[in-house]
Amino acid sequence: MNLADSYDLLRLLTTPVVAITSRRGDKLNGMVTDGCVRAGIVPDVPRIGVYIHKFNFTHDIVFETGRMGVHILGRGQVDTVLKLGFRSGRDHDKLAEVPHRVGPLELPILEHCVAWWACEVVNAMDTGASTLFLGEAREWGRGPEHEPLLPSYLRSVLPEEYVEMYQRNLSMAQNASREMYKRMGPLHWRGLPNSNP
Repeated sequence: MNLADSYDLLRLLTTPVVAITSRRGDKLNGMVTDGCVRAGIVPDVPRIGVYIHKFNFTHDIVFETGRMGVHILGRGQVDTVLKLGFRSGRDHDKLAEVPHRVGPLELPILEHCVAWWACEVVNAMDTGASTLFLGEAREWGRGPEHEPLLPSYLRSVLPEEYVEMYQRNLSMAQNASREMYKRMGPLHWRGLPNSNP
């Protein structure tokens, strides 16, 4: 087992680059992830699984409100990734320079994307370093972009000044996650019947 290959192999399982938007009161926020998967095959029950690390501001908002916007970004949206993925929404209005509208569930919906879903969280699971939110889409639509932005392409075209920042942020996130994995516990999502006696 070669630990140097571990993360490179895990990268084979990543999804297209996705923007997650959220809203708490008047505060709108967005982030970028590649940990989002289809969680069902039934067209009238469209479900999406989204992993959000606990140290992200968006995590706190989604956990509190039970709502999230999920957007597949297009190949031409590297600039959107730079605006949503390289600073914290705790300190900045990350959506100020990203065209969006307030849409279904009062969520920010990006004007430019391949596709979007406005989701209510119907269940969640604690993974230690992140929460896996199971969202059920209440509304959805297509955007004007056509080709999904893949993580490998994004890394190949990142502006030079962001490459070092990306590596530094990744290292910090991996170190924080390593410690958080030790604190994984059960999570009972609100509104679900408790199966524990």
